[in-house]
Amino acid sequence: MTSRPNIAKRPPKATAAQNPAAHPLADEVRPGQSVELLKELHILTREGKLNQDSRRKLKQVYHLYQFIEKLMLELPAAEGRALTLADHGAGKSYLGFILYDLYFKNLPTSHLYGIETRTELVDKSRALAQQLGFGRMSFLNVSVAESTQSAALPDQIDVVTALHACDTATDDAIAFGLQKKARAFVLVPCCQAEVARHLSQSKALSLTRTPLAELWRHPLHTREMGSQITNVLRCLYLEAHGYQVTVTELVGWEHSMKNELILARYTGQRKRAAAQRLRAILEEFGLLALLDTRFTLPEDNLEDNALPA
Repeated sequence: MTSRPNIAKRPPKATAAQNPAAHPLADEVRPGQSVELLKELHILTREGKLNQDSRRKLKQVYHLYQFIEKLMLELPAAEGRALTLADHGAGKSYLGFILYDLYFKNLPTSHLYGIETRTELVDKSRALAQQLGFGRMSFLNVSVAESTQSAALPDQIDVVTALHACDTATDDAIAFGLQKKARAFVLVPCCQAEVARHLSQSKALSLTRTPLAELWRHPLHTREMGSQITNVLRCLYLEAHGYQVTVTELVGWEHSMKNELILARYTGQRKRAAAQRLRAILEEFGLLALLDTRFTLPEDNLEDNALPA
């Protein structure tokens, strides 16, 4: 009777759970990222696969996350206080959940707040946070403007985000952050119509007799000009309130025309020159009424003892 050859058994292949690098999405999904979350957000299919559209969406989210992570890592340590972030116009809370999964869940005393007006989206986000065990996520069913008065939010918020918050909601998020003494802003403005309306009404009185009036003669140009002026004013406004501002692209223009990313970090040095330029632009374009609403300047920026630019 012949004996069977002694064939050594091959070691079993490492599973994704045992070795994250063995996961078929290892090159796409960040270490420690919850695959269950990505499925619930419909970034991954139920089979755990990633199609081309989802791959592009995931890269965009990670790209934005890198900006926010860098800002949060640069914040001075808050002694005895949790790191807090308020995400305005949260929608389905893609950004909030990714931020929590990759960053906040590793900070035991941190808290992330999602602010959204659509009740059904708030309910879904609350249910998903509970399902995933994301206990330090809260969702408020209020507008950005109403959130400044909400007792559910702490007196101070470290980071304020607002992605594609339409028209004046971005300005409301800035007002919220200033009231809450935010240490950083991450803003992707969208659909700025307020300044365009003012331009249409006043036609920038001081410029109507110059060739510059051609910049808003056609309605489409008025809208685009209004968006550009609005974001310039927002940057000057933040600088006047003591923030260092950087403006960059969020993603390639081929993906979205609403692509301007405004990053602001608090330094405490209020720039009088920024306040003066803001006022001059408002005056030049016949928009001085906005000084009493959207762009109220700090008093010390208008006095002789203001900090130099």
